[in-house]
Amino acid sequence: MPDVLVAGAGPTGLLVAFELERAGIDVLVLERDARPTTQSKALGLQPQSVEVLADRGLLAAIEPHADARLPAGHFSGIRIDYTDLPTNFPYQLGVEQVHVAAAIEARLRTPVLRDAAVTAVTQDSEGVTVTAGGRDHRATWLVAADGGHSTVRKLLGAAFPGTSARISLVVADVTLTRKPHGVGDDWQLPSNTPGFLLPLSGGRYRTVVVGEEQQRYGRDAPVTAGELQRALTAAHGPEIEVGQVLWASRFGDAARQVEQYRHGRVLFAGDAAHIHLPVGGQGLNLGLQDAVNLGWKLAARIRGHAPDGLLDSYHDERHPVAARALVSTRAQGLLGAPDVGAVREIVTGLLAVPEARHAVALEISGIGITYPGTTGRATDVPVAPDGRAVLVGASAPSGWTDRVESRDGTRPELVRPDGYVVWQGGPGLDSALRRWFGSELRQ
Repeated sequence: MPDVLVAGAGPTGLLVAFELERAGIDVLVLERDARPTTQSKALGLQPQSVEVLADRGLLAAIEPHADARLPAGHFSGIRIDYTDLPTNFPYQLGVEQVHVAAAIEARLRTPVLRDAAVTAVTQDSEGVTVTAGGRDHRATWLVAADGGHSTVRKLLGAAFPGTSARISLVVADVTLTRKPHGVGDDWQLPSNTPGFLLPLSGGRYRTVVVGEEQQRYGRDAPVTAGELQRALTAAHGPEIEVGQVLWASRFGDAARQVEQYRHGRVLFAGDAAHIHLPVGGQGLNLGLQDAVNLGWKLAARIRGHAPDGLLDSYHDERHPVAARALVSTRAQGLLGAPDVGAVREIVTGLLAVPEARHAVALEISGIGITYPGTTGRATDVPVAPDGRAVLVGASAPSGWTDRVESRDGTRPELVRPDGYVVWQGGPGLDSALRRWFGSELRQ
């Protein structure tokens, strides 16, 4: 019997499983689809996510598939420079989500169980039973990373408050048999104009369209080549011609978040915990950051040495970050409306002020995220390969070596397994160790 079941084999669920396995925990990932998806989906890794993947030795398998390194992010199409961020990776990596998921899955010890759609979830004081693919699976914990329409969330009746979608958009990967010169020739930040095109590998293009026609269709209505042709013609003129529609989906600007990330022995992560307009390139990255925050805490709980409140700190730390992202994406959606030109002009001017631009860059990139009791991420201290904390420039006291790896260094630091610094020399090392890494020491 595994210690943890993970529902959903997207990047969030896979990275949770990877983090748990690094710490010696047995995990089984349940995925409803029979085969790995070939859909590109999200297209960008923010600097903090690049840091996280590099720390874990996952970036090397992803980089060959990257289409671009963008030295800036954007706020509703307004350029936000990243080049002065305090990170070794001051750029967005333009890469299809499918390659991120494949790189993580390739490193799992236990293969993903596919064709295993979740149909029932029950829990008791000892664990969780999940019915998936017609079979019952038992574990001590369940991580729900099964997307914005999370089955687990619905089965548990977990409250998912927020705002409903007001507009409908279409995202699609297409081929083009003809296009105007200069359109879709290279990667650039999305503008405020619907119908932007980004080149993908293999002669494919990503586009997002929104207009009056898109508002007439329901969420599940098929996206046709004709609909995309009309939208792209309106955006780029008659010289553009759609070939094949390789993948398309409708989405809206709903913004919702579960009230509690933990429901008994079930923990929510990624889109199962929060949804928002996919503007600014934050959705995939929020999920990856959920995964690395949750993984080491759940592992400590399972291994029996988590201090009181450690697992609940997952909600305490991550819920406010996603709540802020929902505010940001709602604001960006409003700035993209056609009748707010004056407001957009003012915001553009404000973001030209270096201090304002830097503050927004820290937020969108993830580099500026801190949690209570931490001082930010350690940019030059790679995480331990086995999920332990890292103590630099000092020796771990007796009894802590099963949870803390000691390393030489001139700047003393105690770094959590997710890369956040919780002590920087001087008094307080013992209290930091006890707060984050142990309720009882093994002598």
